[in-house]
Amino acid sequence: MLVADPLAGPEGQVKRGRKVKEASGVSDTDSFIDEVTEEVRRDRLFKAMRKYGWIAVLAVIAIVGGAAWNEWNKAQARAAAEEFGDQMLAALAVPDASDRADALSAVAAPSEASQAMIDLLAAGELASDAPAEAAERLLALADRSGIDTVYRQIATLKAVSIPKSGLSIDDRRSRMEGLALGSGIVRLLAEEQLALIEVELGDKDAAIARLQQLVADAEVTQDLRTRASQVIVALGGEPSGASANE
Repeated sequence: MLVADPLAGPEGQVKRGRKVKEASGVSDTDSFIDEVTEEVRRDRLFKAMRKYGWIAVLAVIAIVGGAAWNEWNKAQARAAAEEFGDQMLAALAVPDASDRADALSAVAAPSEASQAMIDLLAAGELASDAPAEAAERLLALADRSGIDTVYRQIATLKAVSIPKSGLSIDDRRSRMEGLALGSGIVRLLAEEQLALIEVELGDKDAAIARLQQLVADAEVTQDLRTRASQVIVALGGEPSGASANE
């Protein structure tokens, strides 16, 4: 005996579809709500982009523009450094020392540090033939503000160490005593110059005592220790410490 299918026919298909939807947990209402929610989100996003999109565009322009500006600055600095180097090499290739000093002085320096280096080199070229002018240039650099201390210290040391510089003993000693209050190799070189000034004044004992301390200093270089020991011997003294065994 055949039993009729209760879900057969149109009404059965409707019931079957309803059961399938109920089994999957999805309804027409849920789908509609999801679509509306998605549309609302999309609409809000477009409104936000229209309202605040210029900020993002401006940020991109700023980033790209900043990177381009940075690269341009680097290129300009590199070109200036290359031009400065070419001018320096050309000036140093001039045969006569006085002419080299003039050529160096004519070089356009791109910075205060570069100008200090030019002044040091130009003064060095004049040290033999025009020691007074060389010392004057060096002291002008030493007294100049706005540059690194190391350039001022080097200029002071070079000016005081130039023979026949025309500087008075008091001026030289005062400048060296100021450097001797510092630290490192500058202090030791200043102590050496002070010892030589004491020799010039005829105070050999004071010079030997200062040089002995210099030789025994833990920061002294081998070349400076050797020079100090030689002066001690020349003054009739006896090097002490490590120098005596070398």
